[in-house]
Amino acid sequence: MEALAGANIETTIFFYNPNIHPVDEYELRKEENVRFAKKLGMAIIDGDYDKDEWFARTKGQENEPERGTRCTTCFDMRFEVTAKYAKEHGYDLISSTLGISRWKDMNQINGCGHRSGALYDVPYWDFNWRKKGGSSRMLELSKKEEFYQQEYCGCVYSLRDTNRWRVSKGRDKIERGVKFYQEAKLKLAEND
Repeated sequence: MEALAGANIETTIFFYNPNIHPVDEYELRKEENVRFAKKLGMAIIDGDYDKDEWFARTKGQENEPERGTRCTTCFDMRFEVTAKYAKEHGYDLISSTLGISRWKDMNQINGCGHRSGALYDVPYWDFNWRKKGGSSRMLELSKKEEFYQQEYCGCVYSLRDTNRWRVSKGRDKIERGVKFYQEAKLKLAEND
């Protein structure tokens, strides 16, 4: 978002994430996007929280691994709704910052974006946000803005699987809604 604003690319954020579970996690993540979009002067559209459709589409994929078929289904759904909205409202193209995360498969994301864009004749821009320090900048910005620190992808199955992994490593389960990047900085300062 920062790079787009800095390049004077007129951008509208379409927040459509019915995969995020539970609803209070969804609301927290949405509010972080709204806050930053306002700061950058970007319009933001709140898409529908259609969790029932998300669960219907991913039925039978509950035990798929991260980056598996369930993720493709999830990305397809979200990109299809985004492309449809873009077509109906006259937007030139769609894109996503999902690929900035090292936990995501950029080829999987871009394939879903191109496929969905083609359905609605809206080009998908598959810019590599990781290049030229993009991932590092994301972390710097997260600390500066004191963003909420998301510890799982967002869906109920990712939360379940992340917690299983953490417990198997002797770590505590995720405490949703309490960890912000500022806290990490404060802990470091206290140790100095």
